[in-house]
Amino acid sequence: MKKSIFFIIATLVVTPLVSLALAMPVPVLAAGAVKVGDTCSDTSVCAAGLACINAKCVADVWGEGSGAGAENIRTATGLGNQDPRTIAASVINIILGFLGIIAVVLIIAGGFMWMTAAGNDEKIGTARKIMTAGVIGLVIVLAAFGIARFVVDALVNATK
Repeated sequence: MKKSIFFIIATLVVTPLVSLALAMPVPVLAAGAVKVGDTCSDTSVCAAGLACINAKCVADVWGEGSGAGAENIRTATGLGNQDPRTIAASVINIILGFLGIIAVVLIIAGGFMWMTAAGNDEKIGTARKIMTAGVIGLVIVLAAFGIARFVVDALVNATK
């Protein structure tokens, strides 16, 4: 039972990370493009997202160079223009959502274990403990969601 719960949790955590890594675009160098750290001049062209600063190709995070800039990096990486507070709120909601799913799965697994106990008091006791832990976990997740929602809303309204 513990192994199956571990595999469910691992699947819920690893699957989004793998799909995110596979969805990231791979930058393609143009013909004759110069990579990071290579020397460059006004005539040579650095790769996308790089700029020729002080005769070296460097990451152009702040848009200081010619042609590249933060807009190109944003496009190449798939990052958006969202407010960091909104991104943090989304990450918190996703994490709490996963934890809520795990709590509900524990409740369902405990219920299934109880139904298949066939009157065995030891199995019923184990199932009751699993269900109790799932309910407590769900209450904690819901409380954390409420607190996080309150804090994020207060931060957003305070900084408008």
